[in-house]
Amino acid sequence: MLERTKQLINENVPDCLIEGYEPLIKGLTLPDMNDRHVVAAALKGHAEAIITFNLKDFPESELNILELSAIHPDEFLCDMFELDPSSCIKAAQQQRSSLKNPAMTVSEFLNCLQKQKLPVFVSKLRPFELML
Repeated sequence: MLERTKQLINENVPDCLIEGYEPLIKGLTLPDMNDRHVVAAALKGHAEAIITFNLKDFPESELNILELSAIHPDEFLCDMFELDPSSCIKAAQQQRSSLKNPAMTVSEFLNCLQKQKLPVFVSKLRPFELML
């Protein structure tokens, strides 16, 4: 399943694979040295931000120097919702409907997102439950 997902992403998102970031790793300093590859790939890919639940290992003081930021997924999804609510609602509906084993009711789906530390995003989706 994971290989199929990887294949679909590589086929449908042409610039998703970042290569050649390895030389940048040595010059980076982070609390968890095993996270340096994430910052190196972000730099190589000219990203503006890293979306991560693990904010503590990507300190603002280190990332600011590199003109990067670390954003919690809940904040990122809320920003996306503010920019284009209909696309976010559609994406959530498609995600929920793709779940087959087991299928989820809207309530179960939103509770699952809540458990995944996305409470503010869930609060934005709740008024649209009938559309999900």
